Amino acid sequence: MSKNTLEKFYKAFQAHDARIMAECYHKEVVFNDPAFQNLNWKEVTAMWAMLIERSKGNLEITYDSVMGDEEMAQCIWEADYEFSKTGNTVHNIIHATMEFKDGLIIKHTDHFNFWRWSKMALGLPGALLGWTPILKGKVRKMARKSLDKYMEEN
Repeated sequence: MSKNTLEKFYKAFQAHDARIMAECYHKEVVFNDPAFQNLNWKEVTAMWAMLIERSKGNLEITYDSVMGDEEMAQCIWEADYEFSKTGNTVHNIIHATMEFKDGLIIKHTDHFNFWRWSKMALGLPGALLGWTPILKGKVRKMARKSLDKYMEEN
């Protein structure tokens, strides 16, 4: 059941187990969120490993409101962590939608309020500019560069 895959994914995330999270993804997966765009299997699995690794154990994940069927599921998940670039504390609320193929996640889209996130993560610059496409574009470029570097090194 696809809801079981979603639950396996988030339980692994809570346990900081990127390997089990990767097992939940179909090899043809596409992942999107406000910071990371159009990631394939290799990229999204590296992204989760990078985020877990950089949290240095300072990452708490909760999830709730799981609903779905064999083709699609969704939930609300929350992440509490220290943003590595600034040291600021973040409490992010994310709405995840997942589509499934062969019982695995083939499409994963996370939505969150980017301005709210940027105020917490980036402080004053995020509060002043977090609503602008300019800052969102800059964050996407930094996220992509960071992921590429992580993948190169690992």
